[in-house]
Amino acid sequence: MDVQFLGGAREVGRSAILVNDSLLLDFGILTGNPPQFPVETPEPDAVVVSHGHLDHVGVIPALLSGSNRPPIHWTPPTYELALTLARDTLKLHGGTYNCPFTQNDVKRVTEVSKTHGYRETFEAAGHEITFHNAGHIPGSAHVLVDDGDTRLLYTGDFHTDDQRLVTGTTARPDADVVICESTYSDVEHEDRINVEEQFAESVNTTLWEGGTVVVPAFAIGRTQEMLLICDEYDIPCYVDGLGKQVTEMLRQYPEFVRDADALRQAKSHARFVTGRDGQRKRITDQKAAIITTSGMLSGGPAMTYIPEIRSNPVNKITMTGYQVEGTPGRDLIETGSAEIDGRVMPVSAQVEQYDFSAHADRDGLLDFLDSYRDTTVLVNHGDRCEQFATELREAGIEATAPEIGSEQTI
Repeated sequence: MDVQFLGGAREVGRSAILVNDSLLLDFGILTGNPPQFPVETPEPDAVVVSHGHLDHVGVIPALLSGSNRPPIHWTPPTYELALTLARDTLKLHGGTYNCPFTQNDVKRVTEVSKTHGYRETFEAAGHEITFHNAGHIPGSAHVLVDDGDTRLLYTGDFHTDDQRLVTGTTARPDADVVICESTYSDVEHEDRINVEEQFAESVNTTLWEGGTVVVPAFAIGRTQEMLLICDEYDIPCYVDGLGKQVTEMLRQYPEFVRDADALRQAKSHARFVTGRDGQRKRITDQKAAIITTSGMLSGGPAMTYIPEIRSNPVNKITMTGYQVEGTPGRDLIETGSAEIDGRVMPVSAQVEQYDFSAHADRDGLLDFLDSYRDTTVLVNHGDRCEQFATELREAGIEATAPEIGSEQTI
């Protein structure tokens, strides 16, 4: 089996892996200014997608901009999420370098898509493919690829612990080679309940003092997780941005969430923002949490809320997810200021960061890979892939960290 890394190797973003020159696994974007795309746009016979985050599906429609029409295989939520993200990208960046596809390309995605549930083996580009629940976001999958000679397990992004929105992965399918993500290979997540309690106490303190809390959150997965937490701890909250649409969509797939009734209740607890008639500016005077995109402060309604609340030190901004280097969210945490809508703004409001990660931490990664001690492991999707591969070798696991653009025969 030949494997080429077109993106996501020794970096977090633009995941793209070409198998046997015919099967493409993911095709994402590395967010930044400017964004980065996979190093090559191949013409595969089929595409298989692990889950619906921008760094894994962000440029899928570009694969259909020419004459090639490969079938695209994913779970039902991943299909819906990919379309949602593509349409949002067109809305924000259509016709610019930041968007390498058109509305027609997005329409073609709907024409070639094929959806599959977990543990339903199907054929793609001459390979047998099976999805297994990856415990990352609704619909996320480990992808098992069998070409008749070699069984490759592409983990995608995964979590081994339960979250409120989804249960952690327990799948350990037999494989000869594992391509494993390593986003948090040097981090030990604090117990999730402790993090929730710290978050709730901090938010409630700010609200009691008369302040407002802006909660930047990824639209997919994190917004719904924060909704569930706010409901559990009775925190008054608004929801704005793309997360509103995603929340509505996920309710159509109850079998892909941990507790569909809890998600319904959490939605009822929150107030969804329409954005009409200056509503957003009025909300910033409310004693409430505002869950809004974007999670890295690189766009979305956060661009309205942050300037409104930034100068009051009673107010608070609680970052809830991974901040890619070079994004305004990362700058805010490291410097206390951030570029918002083209202006660098100092922020007097309190800034906090909470680890609500949907990725396995170091212990989770090691626990997962313990099932593959006699298997070749290729480490990707991380800022320290080489170091983690070295640590795995020291633990007796045959591991390497492929470079971007490299090709390996396994």
